[in-house]
Amino acid sequence: MKVATWNVNSIRMRIDAVTNWLTLNDIDVVCLQETKVIDKDFPLSHFESLGYHVYIHGQKSYNGVAIFSRQPMTDLYMGFSPILGTVIAQELDEQKRVISGVIDDVRIVNLYVPNGADVTSDKYTYKLTWLGILKEYLTRLKASAQLCVCGDFNIALEDRDIYNPKGKEKSVMATPAERNALSSVLEIGLQDAFRKFTSEGGHYTWWDYRAGGLKYNRGWRIDHHYLTPELYERAKNCVIDKQPREGDKPSDHTPVIVQF
Repeated sequence: MKVATWNVNSIRMRIDAVTNWLTLNDIDVVCLQETKVIDKDFPLSHFESLGYHVYIHGQKSYNGVAIFSRQPMTDLYMGFSPILGTVIAQELDEQKRVISGVIDDVRIVNLYVPNGADVTSDKYTYKLTWLGILKEYLTRLKASAQLCVCGDFNIALEDRDIYNPKGKEKSVMATPAERNALSSVLEIGLQDAFRKFTSEGGHYTWWDYRAGGLKYNRGWRIDHHYLTPELYERAKNCVIDKQPREGDKPSDHTPVIVQF
């Protein structure tokens, strides 16, 4: 099974990029973030015509997640609330950032982690709170299935995940508090699929549109696949496909594919 994660930064703007990429690549499950469209306006037919079952959890202009799967998925959950209840999760679920479903013996969990904006902002506090709730959510899911937890985490966990880490500990996506929060989530038994196969730095999934980010490879690795132990052992490879980022009207992110 091949599972791809890709922050498309508006599915309606990237219809051609996504359909072309899926035509050229044999992907079983596709997890998209920042779809930025309400469910009734999602361009379903473009992807159903490629043979995918499409599961969506959208929001106008912001956020939004979707899963495309060659096989039907079961036990679909939208948001944290189906597992944690509305008392804990209802406020967080106003932003559409979580969707999960089961295929074969694996629960695919697709996440769009909040960016955090600035360390002095309420959005930064919201991000840390969100990651704390994520840990409880994944802990409960892990009790009944192997997990492939993927998406845009908006966190570079290590300095080797940033082109120039000097001073970045003061910026969102690399602060100690964010890294510690994500590390705490991983402590439930999740491992980085990409780092199973590639140890060196210089590999990124996001490049700023400004200041020659892509041209000079000034990137960050913030899009990840994290796997529970059995699935981690089954992983055959995990690669970053830079080609879509080099195409016309690209998202600022590029796909990451794990195979197991």
